[in-house]
Amino acid sequence: MCAILAASPGVLEAQTKKPIKILLVPGHDDTTWGAQYGNVKEADMNLVLATKIYNSLKKDKRFQVYITRDKNGYTKTFSDYFAKQKDAIVNFRNVYKREHAEKVEKGEFVEKENVEHNSADERMSLVLYGINRWANENLMDAVIHIHFNDYPRPSPWTDGIYKGFAIYVPESQMANAKESSGLAKSIFTQLRKEYRISTYEKEKAGIVPDQTLIALGSKGTLFPNVRSVLVEYGYIYRFKTSKARESAYAKMTAYTVAGLKNYFFKK
Repeated sequence: MCAILAASPGVLEAQTKKPIKILLVPGHDDTTWGAQYGNVKEADMNLVLATKIYNSLKKDKRFQVYITRDKNGYTKTFSDYFAKQKDAIVNFRNVYKREHAEKVEKGEFVEKENVEHNSADERMSLVLYGINRWANENLMDAVIHIHFNDYPRPSPWTDGIYKGFAIYVPESQMANAKESSGLAKSIFTQLRKEYRISTYEKEKAGIVPDQTLIALGSKGTLFPNVRSVLVEYGYIYRFKTSKARESAYAKMTAYTVAGLKNYFFKK
């Protein structure tokens, strides 16, 4: 597979002077909406927050910003891509899975224990691998996956015991690990000003390496220069009212944008 060398933030700014390409991925969609508290669905919360981050970044000409979904569903760019490139996406996934399995068998990649996640169904798997393929082809500098957290509860109306945010990053053996971790630390530093780190034991470090999340480039499906982080902004049942959600969206947007700007442009 073609590899593209990663560039440091300083190199990106000083040498290229090109806009930094950011892809925002509001997690899940209207078919598979993720977590739920009462009548509030995670996919809707993800979209509101992602849209606010998108609108904020669009004001800065140093960024070229893309988003996978809007209020009408997947944008035309991505709905067309998923439909027209379906066979190519399947092949992309299968080739990388096969190559990864060979690396594991040869001892070139050591599998480690990861935080347990819900498995993506076939449709969502192709969406996520399709996003990775698109990000590689379009030379994204960063892909930000936006989520709110949850864990099994008796019902959607039940409160949970955990609170706080966590940022998932590619595990150190993955091609895009180093640059992704740098970006995650920058966003983490900002969010930490307002929000506590997740109290869930496996997320207590705040920044959590992971090998299995497709969003992070599992199986080597993201090029080294494509930084990818998945932010779990908090546990969904902690944002019970529309007022609480709106307040959180504003703060989370400001901190996320500040983290991106500090990473890519701070001297």
